[in-house]
Amino acid sequence: MSTASPLRVSTVRDAAELDLLVDGWDDLVRAMARPSPYLLHGWLAAWWRHFGRGADLQVHVARRDGRLVGALPLVARRRRGVRVARFVGAADSALADLLLADASDRESAAALAERAAAEDNDLAELFGLPAASRLAAALGPGRLEVVPRVAAPVLDLSAGWDALYRDRVSPKHRKAHRRNRRQLAAMGGLQTSEAATTLELGVALDEAFALHALRWRDRPDGSGFATARGRAFQRDAIRALAGTARIVTLRLDARPIAFTAFFLLGETMVLHRLAFDPQFGRWSPGALVTHDALAVGAARGARRVELLGGAEPYKRALTDRAEPLHVGLGLARGTRGHAALACRRAAIAARREMARRPRVRRAWYGGLAAARRRAAAR
Repeated sequence: MSTASPLRVSTVRDAAELDLLVDGWDDLVRAMARPSPYLLHGWLAAWWRHFGRGADLQVHVARRDGRLVGALPLVARRRRGVRVARFVGAADSALADLLLADASDRESAAALAERAAAEDNDLAELFGLPAASRLAAALGPGRLEVVPRVAAPVLDLSAGWDALYRDRVSPKHRKAHRRNRRQLAAMGGLQTSEAATTLELGVALDEAFALHALRWRDRPDGSGFATARGRAFQRDAIRALAGTARIVTLRLDARPIAFTAFFLLGETMVLHRLAFDPQFGRWSPGALVTHDALAVGAARGARRVELLGGAEPYKRALTDRAEPLHVGLGLARGTRGHAALACRRAAIAARREMARRPRVRRAWYGGLAAARRRAAAR
């Protein structure tokens, strides 16, 4: 009579051990229903190198016969006296969740969830979870509250880009896009290029950083493109994911005027970042380069596009549904943890209320932008 191999669960707590997880890790990510590029080993290792100082690594892993069958990559940091567990990557953890080689492996899911719950943290605040979170299910009712945070529109690209563009974009807007391309081309040679190799991505990233700085000058920017350390991390992580990471750039006489960076994991394309030179804003180069990137993704086998973020107009024009990302709040311990949990819930409720009030939203993102930047700098 045969018996299943015993499950062994352990926790990785330093960079050297994290590096040793490279074999088999990305297979877990690609097995996700909605695979997240922000859980790939190269991304996590780069994030830890650049942002791990002062934090505690808590990467829980499950093995059978020495083979990696599950993982839960967390990191804990103490802020204002509260020790909070987040996904490795923190805000850059869209689509993060418990990783399993076999989605039906309840034993591994439960063991990893309990390992995380047993850590000496005051609270878990886990951004990026899908609605049907494996982690929330493994923990059981009442232990992790899953609260909607961002719309995360999804695009069905199974019919190909040309068919989708024809069906979803009105004749009026298609005509405007053709006119914009003609007018830009009249100023010089208009070309689109794709960067996929390590060398190509290095050059394209420098151009992307410059375009991003132009686009967001004097505006609040919480992206990883906004600081020297953030750019160093992005360069390290994206070049480590060469092939999976790609950058499509729109150029006018060799001058970059817009870019879209994305990841391609099997049939899933995940948009990462885009920006354009405001000098050419009247010709909508951001929309044009996004269309070019979607055409590239479709040609490379993408059948589904995760647009992430909010439901901005250019996303609504292409999609007919959203599959929101959530924040998981829970695993609170003691008076301090429960008080922090109540504060987090109140803050999220306040943001949701602000989203329903246009005047307050404009004040927050406009009039109070300078004060927010100064507070963030402090």
